[in-house]
Amino acid sequence: MPLEATMMIIDNSEYMRNGDYQPTRFDAQSDAVTTVVQTKIDSNPENTVGIMTMAGKGPEVLVTHTKDIGQILQAIHTTSSKIGGDIDIPTAIAIAQLALKHRSNKNLRQRIIVFVASPLDGQAADEKGMIKLAKKLKKNNVAIDVVCYGDGIEEPSGDGRTVLRAFVESASSGDNSHIVTAPPGNNLLSDVLISSPILAGDRMASIPDDLVPGGAADGGAASGSGGNAAFEFGVDPSLDPELAMALRMSMQEAAAREAASAPAAASASVPSAAAATSSVPTDPTDDEEAAMLKQALALSQQDQDVDMDAAVPSAPVAVAPTEAMDEDEDEEAAIARAIEMSMQQDESAGNGK
Repeated sequence: MPLEATMMIIDNSEYMRNGDYQPTRFDAQSDAVTTVVQTKIDSNPENTVGIMTMAGKGPEVLVTHTKDIGQILQAIHTTSSKIGGDIDIPTAIAIAQLALKHRSNKNLRQRIIVFVASPLDGQAADEKGMIKLAKKLKKNNVAIDVVCYGDGIEEPSGDGRTVLRAFVESASSGDNSHIVTAPPGNNLLSDVLISSPILAGDRMASIPDDLVPGGAADGGAASGSGGNAAFEFGVDPSLDPELAMALRMSMQEAAAREAASAPAAASASVPSAAAATSSVPTDPTDDEEAAMLKQALALSQQDQDVDMDAAVPSAPVAVAPTEAMDEDEDEEAAIARAIEMSMQQDESAGNGK
């Protein structure tokens, strides 16, 4: 998931009072900034976001490196009463880069998002100067995104190139910088950003690829026409992340159950087959062991009887009367009789030797 420190530069020039974006350009920008902040923080709890202005008396940093969206909203509310003047994009970008350089967590990648709703003037209209600034950003590993909206912004030249587009292309390294143009219409500026490459990486951090209709491959979104993209299950993950996450978990659990059912059936059949296979040699082995045990017992009895002569059969004959002894006999008489018979057997065995 993206690990970034983001600095947003908002336009607070006099042009922000125009009503071509409902209710005004500034209010549309405020809604879009809130969406960006929420998406960045939701994608990774380590992410930080800052905000600054670039018009009025001059560029001014309002909030740096925060995870509290309330501070961003408070800064926007304060800026709403400071609308006026002209934008100074190069100076604002230089200050934003300096603020990112002093971020507390150096592991956070650096990103600047610039909202432009005013005609370019001064240094911002100088393509060579802007490209030089872009190369400096690229050297310092700072990604930059530009959001253009409003009438008359970025008039293309004869070859179709614009200053801001050339600036972004020069600053891009590995396609980490983007430019989005949102013309006036029924779509909200925040909706255009949701389905644009600017927030694609952050949204894909918590949503599977098949649930992300917008992204770097969605070329229509980059031109501002992707606001009506259909979301999986009809749920916009940026507006309702909890429901989107619940649907995602449900899909993952279903896939896990389906994946586990096949190995379980296979593992159940393997032991049964092994048991059937092992049962075949088990019975003969047991029979052989039992037969060998009986044979050993028989041999031991033969060793005891091999040196005996005719007195040998007297042993079972002598036992028979004992087994058939009358139950009414006196116990002592029975014991005496047994001793006597035992002595007779010993004498017979001695005479045989």
